[in-house]
Amino acid sequence: MARYNGPVCRLCRRNGEKLFLKGDRCFTPKCAIERRPNPPGQRSPRRRKVSDRGLQLREKQKARQTYGVLERQFRRLYQEASRRSGVTGENLMQLLELRLDNVVYRLGFAESRAQARQLVRHRHITVNGQVTNVPSAELKLEDRIGWTERARKTTFFTMVKEWQGGREVPAWLAVDPAALEGQVVALPGPDEIDARFNDSAVVEFYSR
Repeated sequence: MARYNGPVCRLCRRNGEKLFLKGDRCFTPKCAIERRPNPPGQRSPRRRKVSDRGLQLREKQKARQTYGVLERQFRRLYQEASRRSGVTGENLMQLLELRLDNVVYRLGFAESRAQARQLVRHRHITVNGQVTNVPSAELKLEDRIGWTERARKTTFFTMVKEWQGGREVPAWLAVDPAALEGQVVALPGPDEIDARFNDSAVVEFYSR
């Protein structure tokens, strides 16, 4: 399956803000946007005015890059969000948040969504006791997220137990620090999602 393999810090510099794609590194002076806040590539002496369409595209790209979703996947998520009742933008954010790789990251089991995706791909994560290797799997209310027995014997699992608790877990998730298991206790609301993109602009982009 195709995926972006380039430097993720370049994406943050292109958007002009931190997307927190490299975990703890984003909170240190080593963060690329702290050292080089200008966009990548050759600088132009002219300042170009960005159109409304360009701003909408930028917000859409920012959403995709934050969650590590390809264009075709993202379009399918938008189509599913538009079919559901309610506000399309809020439905889209909810679908993105309920992805398995994002939930693993939100629970503090990984330092970044990319690392969470790797954990799922390597079959270290279980959903309701069943092993799954699909990072895009949509979780439901009361789903339980845990670790396989093989994963519990790794050094990484020990490291997670040590750092777990350093990140604030959103209210729609519950985590058991002793067993290192989590559960979806509610559906994420718009006020509980730390979105770094304008969902209305994304909807306008696809509506044209």
